[in-house]
Amino acid sequence: MHAWPNVDVPHLSLLAPAPAIFDSASQALVTLPTGKRTSIYVCGITPYDATHMGHAATYVAFDTLIRLWRASGADVDYAQNITDVDDPLIERALATGKDWQDIAIEQTELFRTDMTALRVVPPAHYIGAVESIPLVIERIQQLQQADAVYSLDTDLYYPVTKASTVGQIAHLSQSEMETVFAQRGGDPNRPGKHEPLDALLWRGQQPNDPWWESPFGNGRPGWHIECAAIALEYLGPQIDVQGGGSDLKFPHHEMSAAHAESATGQSPFAGAYMHTGMVALDGEKMSKSLGNLVFVSKLRAQGVDPMAIRLTILTHHYRQDWEWFDSALADNVERLTIWRTAFQSHHPAPDISEHIISALANDLDTPTAIALVDAWATSTLSQTHPESHNHDVAQTVDALLGVI
Repeated sequence: MHAWPNVDVPHLSLLAPAPAIFDSASQALVTLPTGKRTSIYVCGITPYDATHMGHAATYVAFDTLIRLWRASGADVDYAQNITDVDDPLIERALATGKDWQDIAIEQTELFRTDMTALRVVPPAHYIGAVESIPLVIERIQQLQQADAVYSLDTDLYYPVTKASTVGQIAHLSQSEMETVFAQRGGDPNRPGKHEPLDALLWRGQQPNDPWWESPFGNGRPGWHIECAAIALEYLGPQIDVQGGGSDLKFPHHEMSAAHAESATGQSPFAGAYMHTGMVALDGEKMSKSLGNLVFVSKLRAQGVDPMAIRLTILTHHYRQDWEWFDSALADNVERLTIWRTAFQSHHPAPDISEHIISALANDLDTPTAIALVDAWATSTLSQTHPESHNHDVAQTVDALLGVI
């Protein structure tokens, strides 16, 4: 699987401090390591209904982190999956009469073009679930050797009793976990399971279902083992950051980490778990089931500058749940015009780059960074005496906020 084209990110003369981000597991700010190889795994999309604003908000947030982290001197190794075979994709194919593979290819390409337009730095490893099936099989075999697999009919399950991560990232009670598990692809009430939260590793071949050969019989991978296998292969047994939307805390991130730790015998899988808030429309969280989605591609087709979309996202703190309003987009179209005019002006203006960097190093405080640029731009455009081009601030905004 190939990602999208690389982004030209300016090199800053200032060395940024190590970023501090909020870790969902410890419920505290943690400072990320710098000065060595670091690693981050961000869960990717299931390629249908791409790219809605919830997707965009997540990948812009992690893009901001990676830009800042690299500006602090870290050699960041970035991996992202794409779940190009999964229940929702297959359900969409059956409902529309289209081939699931064609939907995946079409929607993945749409996602790439949206990420390119939003100037999101691509991952070094952009890996599909389908191409990773040999890796999944290998990791399931490791789990079998660790006595962390049992069979139920033609399926394989991971016993939750083997996990130390469950309950440690989302901080849910047992009853809450069972409710959420059922809502997010789990099957807590299936007869024959050892425990309600046991996670599917391999689904035996079913009618109207794609399948692959394996030592366990024909079938396809479960969701959580896919990400564990990809992360272990491309980043190693322990990573610095596991990231994604807040709806992935449980079961996905807790189960993926559990699979990885049980397979390798090394823990913790991740030094920090970073999660983005949910985006709503008309008072409801954007979701495929409700159909209340705002698409990046449709806004672009209407002539909206992708940088205004990116700015609209960045006006919200990444951990905040927020609601999309067209009026906010209009405000950021205007903001973008003001910024660009200030960048090109020859009026005297202080270099506020250090203040922008400090705000971002404090848990990616993009609203404060944007307010700093707003004040700077207003001050710059109110001046009347000519001076030098405002290159430094423009370069910092380009490098760290990704806006040009």
